[in-house]
Amino acid sequence: MSLGPVMLDLVGTSITAQEREMLLHPQAGGVILFTRNYESPEQINALIQEIHALRTPHLLVAVDHEGGRVQRFRDGFTHIPPATTYGKHYAKDKKQAKQFARECGWLMAAECRAVGIDMSFAPVLDIGTGLSGVIGDRAYHAKPEIIAELAHEYMLGMHKAGMQATGKHFPGHGSVKEDSHTAHPVDQRSLNDIMMEDIVPFERMIHFGLAAVMPAHVVYPAIDDKPAGYSQIWLQEILRQKLNFQGVIFSDDLSMEAAGIVGDFSTRANTALNAGCDMVLVCNHSEAAQQVLESLEGYSNPVSQMRLVRMHGRGDINRQELMASTHWKMIVDKIQRLDDDPNLELGV
Repeated sequence: MSLGPVMLDLVGTSITAQEREMLLHPQAGGVILFTRNYESPEQINALIQEIHALRTPHLLVAVDHEGGRVQRFRDGFTHIPPATTYGKHYAKDKKQAKQFARECGWLMAAECRAVGIDMSFAPVLDIGTGLSGVIGDRAYHAKPEIIAELAHEYMLGMHKAGMQATGKHFPGHGSVKEDSHTAHPVDQRSLNDIMMEDIVPFERMIHFGLAAVMPAHVVYPAIDDKPAGYSQIWLQEILRQKLNFQGVIFSDDLSMEAAGIVGDFSTRANTALNAGCDMVLVCNHSEAAQQVLESLEGYSNPVSQMRLVRMHGRGDINRQELMASTHWKMIVDKIQRLDDDPNLELGV
């Protein structure tokens, strides 16, 4: 059974009978986990093993575990600093800031891989303009070149732990005030302005080998009247053709307010896939997820399937051995000292 184009979620810390049936549906391809699914490292590891055992190739298991305020698992996991931390230290010591970004990318991915998670939707490549509250300290910096530099290091750390990276939110969510979870953001800038600023981190990260991209539920009317995640112009003409991106395109959550602009959940999923997404996320709405699975009956995209299997985590990491390692202890100690004194230098 190949991976389908739909990523679903779970309501609790175990799989219900209805969820099991949905995960065995041919159009299911992944599961995204949230804080409500987590009790302990041991529990989440057992849950993920159960998910992985359902199918071959196994369903992708993903999480939003960027660090800072967007980190789904807390107790039993190291608190990863928000992205802006690396940017602030970049001004003091470029070399140390880059090293710290790489170390934290490795730490985040290693701790997730140690419980079986395939991928975390990170890093954020949006520009830290200070305008967007939902982005805020999730952005590395205000300068696109520095964002690319630090995000590259973070991605290299993720790769070392056996995890691919997903850059978000293409082509950029940093220049709109509204939150696409609860509103309909519109960015009135020209294509040239966006290409000269927001696209730069994505373009450079694609050159560095970025495996996946997640588009924003933001409308850029100078380019298209649809949000980027529904736009063939953004996903096909610009991302695929102009930027030569060959990796996976994940939609952002189709239950977000801004995603409703095109209609019901079936329409949202079909519009996103037709625009160029390889996989769509349907979260916090089990009836909608079922509707989407049924609406995609018979859907097949062999190219997307080939892309998606590359997102599986690589290698096995033993959690006890990880936490006993000198490397893990050194980075955790550095983070803890930084938490105690944000002005502390990053040197060991």
